[in-house]
Amino acid sequence: MSCTCDKMPGNDNLIEAYPEKRAELEAYINSLPLSDSPDRNRGFLIQSLHKAQGVFGYLPGCVQLYVADKLKLHLSEVYGVISFYSFFTEKPMGRYKINVCTGTACFVKGANKIVDEFKRFLNIQEGETTSDGKFSLGALRCVGACSLAPVVMVNERVYGNVTAKLVPEILNDCAE
Repeated sequence: MSCTCDKMPGNDNLIEAYPEKRAELEAYINSLPLSDSPDRNRGFLIQSLHKAQGVFGYLPGCVQLYVADKLKLHLSEVYGVISFYSFFTEKPMGRYKINVCTGTACFVKGANKIVDEFKRFLNIQEGETTSDGKFSLGALRCVGACSLAPVVMVNERVYGNVTAKLVPEILNDCAE
């Protein structure tokens, strides 16, 4: 590949800054039955990106390039997958990832008011992270818990039947 990690936009050089994380990702990718064929290796791209994001917390350009090189793929293919799937992120996320379900059932029951209340309390917009790195705010299309609508997820914890008045309580739960 002709471009280098230093030239990548959004690069904070995580690969070099955290050799133990690089080793963990490298060991994972090396455990895959890779070949010299990019076509065969393409089948391992999504799982490799999941692992990379799990290790580094997000997928800046440098990590994308590392995965592309290891799988013998073009960087554009890696970026295409990252930009298509909403699970992947190129920005650092907060310790607490708050996601409000905005699927039909949740929307009808006031999800937009809940999003607005989180924005107000955290002083950030959807897709942003607080300056202290504690909270990230996002929206999901559907979490599959329509009977609990509206639903908020904080990391892996699910809150059901949420109202805007419960936002401070949910944020306080994060402090514990």
